[in-house]
Amino acid sequence: MKLLAIANINRVVVRGANWVGDAVMTIPSLRALRRLLPNARITLATRSLARGVFADANFIDELMVHDRESGVLAQATDWRARNFDLAILFPNSFAVALISRMAGIPMRIGYRTERRGFLLSHPLALPAWRSERHESFYYLNIISELERALLSKSAIMEEPPAADLVIGEERRADALAFLRAQGVRPARPLIALCPGSINSRAKRWSAESYAALADRLKGELNAEVILIGSAGELPVSLEVCERMKQPALILTGKTDLTLAVAILEQVDLLVTNDTGPAHIAAALGRPTLVIFGPTNPLTTRPLSDVAEILRIPPDCAPCMLRDCPIDHRCMTAITPNMVFERAVKMLGIAPRSDKLKFVV
Repeated sequence: MKLLAIANINRVVVRGANWVGDAVMTIPSLRALRRLLPNARITLATRSLARGVFADANFIDELMVHDRESGVLAQATDWRARNFDLAILFPNSFAVALISRMAGIPMRIGYRTERRGFLLSHPLALPAWRSERHESFYYLNIISELERALLSKSAIMEEPPAADLVIGEERRADALAFLRAQGVRPARPLIALCPGSINSRAKRWSAESYAALADRLKGELNAEVILIGSAGELPVSLEVCERMKQPALILTGKTDLTLAVAILEQVDLLVTNDTGPAHIAAALGRPTLVIFGPTNPLTTRPLSDVAEILRIPPDCAPCMLRDCPIDHRCMTAITPNMVFERAVKMLGIAPRSDKLKFVV
C-alpha cells in the first residue's frame, strides 16, 4: 500500500457503524487511531445513536450526526466544508465511499465491498479470517492497514482490544436523578433485563422465561429489577411484566440512548439477549450475562472480563436467521434456573463505586 505522511493528516473523519452494538465494537479502533494520530482532529460521523455511546469519549474530538434522512449530496457537502485530509470508513456501503469521494477527501480507506474500490484511495481486501475472529478486529484491521501505510509496519492486530467507555459526572448525576424519580430503591441489588431485540426475533429469550427469572431475582435476592430497551421493544417488556407475579419497573422507551447508557453504569448486573446494551454495559465494566441463540459469540460477544455468555447450541446454531423456522431450540434449551444460578454467581463481580447515593 502506498505510504502516507503523518504530517499531512491534520483532520480525520471516521464514518462510524450504524448499530449500537457495532458502534461499541469500533471503540478499540477509535482508541488505536487516537494513539496513531495523537495530534490530529478526529471527527466521528454517524447516526444520532453516537451521542449516547460517545458523548463523553476522550478519543474523539467531535461528533457529526447524519440521520437517515440526510442524503448523499448533503453529507458530502458537509464533509467538504470541513476540509478533511483522511476518511476512514467502517461501514461497507457504496454510499459511504461515494460521500467521501464527492467530498474531495484525498485519502480514503475502507474495504472494497459493493464494488466501491474505485472510490477509495486505499481499498482493502476483506480479511479471510472475518468469521473466525471478533468483529472488533474487522474494524481494527482498517486502522492497522492505515498504520502500515504511514509507518510501513503495524502491531495493532496483536494487541488486546480496549473497548472501555467512561461516563461524565453530569450524565451520571442525570441517571441517578432519573432512577430516584422512577422509584428505584437504594441499597438493593439493581438488575437490568433487556428482553427485546430490534433486528431479530430469533435472538429473544422468551418473555415467559424472563418473567420467571425476574420473579426469582426479586423474591430470592430482594433485587430491584428494571426492564430496559428502546421504544420499539416496549411490547416485549410489557409482556414480561404481565407474566410476572411482582411487576418490575419498566424503563423501556422512557429514555434516550444517552441517558440509558448512564443508567447501565449503575446496574449491578445486566441480563440480556445479544443486543446493543450487552456491549454498552460490558464496556462500562458492569457484569453482563448474555443469552446467545442464533448468533455467533465468537464474533459478537462483549469484550470484557466481567461479561459472560450462556449458550446451549444445537446443530443448527449459529444460523444468523432473524426468525426461527423450526422450534427455537437454541433458546428454549436455556432455562430460567440456569440463568438465575449464573446471575447469582456474577453479582458483586464489579461493585459500583457510587451506589445510588440519593436520599429516600
